[in-house]
Amino acid sequence: MTNGDAKTKLINAGLVLAWQGQGDMTRGHVSVRVPDAPALFYMKPHSVGLDEITEQNILTIDLEGEVVAGTARRHSEVYIHSEIYRARPDVNAVIHTHSTYSVALSCTGRPIRPISQGGAAFADALPVYDGTIDLIRTQEMGRGVAATLGPHAAVLLKSHGVVMAGRSLDEAVVLLTMLENAAQIQLLVEAAGEMAPEFPAGEIEKLRRNLMEPRQFPVNFDYLVRRARRALK
Repeated sequence: MTNGDAKTKLINAGLVLAWQGQGDMTRGHVSVRVPDAPALFYMKPHSVGLDEITEQNILTIDLEGEVVAGTARRHSEVYIHSEIYRARPDVNAVIHTHSTYSVALSCTGRPIRPISQGGAAFADALPVYDGTIDLIRTQEMGRGVAATLGPHAAVLLKSHGVVMAGRSLDEAVVLLTMLENAAQIQLLVEAAGEMAPEFPAGEIEKLRRNLMEPRQFPVNFDYLVRRARRALK
């Protein structure tokens, strides 16, 4: 992937997230590592919506959270991104949104359960950072989020939002979509009353492996981009 391709992918990711209603005005943010400089990342700027990312306003930021290229205002929560990239060399994309159902789930104190396919992808792998309800505005807080994330793909910020880390931006966007859907299904089922028994652990693990197959992420990301572009015309 070229640097230009990465910026285009960042723009498209923003369109998908905005179409899904994950923006919460201008507060959501998304980033991707610079392909030929892994100690840098491209990031959405402050004060614009996820659907307003352009090649001209994308910022280039280092692992200290400092802007090295671009003139737009930086998000104060940049440290979510910089500290995850610092801690996880395998991560190439980070998204933070205030997804409605994921926030609601974070307040229940209950874990995600494998009662849907999306739930199976995150069962026993969705930690909760409960250090604050406030914004993650310092390196220390960013390190706390990264430590809570650990080896996983996602972490809920209690009463605040969700952070998704991916090996690619395709993966991060698709997994975030799946997690929000899984949280919605779980909250609906819990509100309906008693649940039926879950499927055996071996079946759940097999499904998880299938859902995390890298080949499926570009296909589904490209579909989401097509849908978003049609809807936002």
